[in-house]
Amino acid sequence: MINFNPNVGAAGGNLAQQIQKPAGVEAQDGSFSKTVKALEKYLSNVDQQQQASDISIQDLLSGKNEDIASVVAAMAKADVSFKVLVGVRNKLIDAYKQTMSMQM
Repeated sequence: MINFNPNVGAAGGNLAQQIQKPAGVEAQDGSFSKTVKALEKYLSNVDQQQQASDISIQDLLSGKNEDIASVVAAMAKADVSFKVLVGVRNKLIDAYKQTMSMQM
């Protein structure tokens, strides 16, 4: 499980709930296909947050949106989501390497 502080900012609390729930449910169930589906869903969520962040930046630069706080919040939320995703990827790679180095 990833150590994640949900008090990182305004965007972090809801994200922590989204991250921890699928991981806990899948660990108890033990089904690999359900775990892969949960990761796919989370990857899609991270992609949507990145796209929303990009759109908010474009709106700010074009003058459609003048609220810089909402743009910064969208960017922070996307950044935290991406960093957690990279952390999960690194843990999966480490687990794979450990599994492959086991002697039979």
